[in-house]
Amino acid sequence: MPAFCRWQGDNLILFCHIQAGASANEFAGQHGDRLKIRVRSAAIEGKANASLCAFLAEQFAVSKQAVELSTGSQSRQKTFKILAPTTIPSALNIEQP
Repeated sequence: MPAFCRWQGDNLILFCHIQAGASANEFAGQHGDRLKIRVRSAAIEGKANASLCAFLAEQFAVSKQAVELSTGSQSRQKTFKILAPTTIPSALNIEQP
């Protein structure tokens, strides 16, 4: 199991490092012990957070409401809780419980 995630029951906790203003929304490997994610939106007025939640919802095949920003709303270091993900992106190499 990668250091950037852990299971909490059926929910997945992700520890992320975010790069806003990128050329594409994508997973970009690890940044220390966090998952690096690039998002196109700028980090202005919560736009990057909204874009990030939408990207994660799409990748894990859940609704936007099932992606909770737990910590780091004003930081590059964020923690997300994905409620009962139905799909795990193959690029992340995460095992389901």
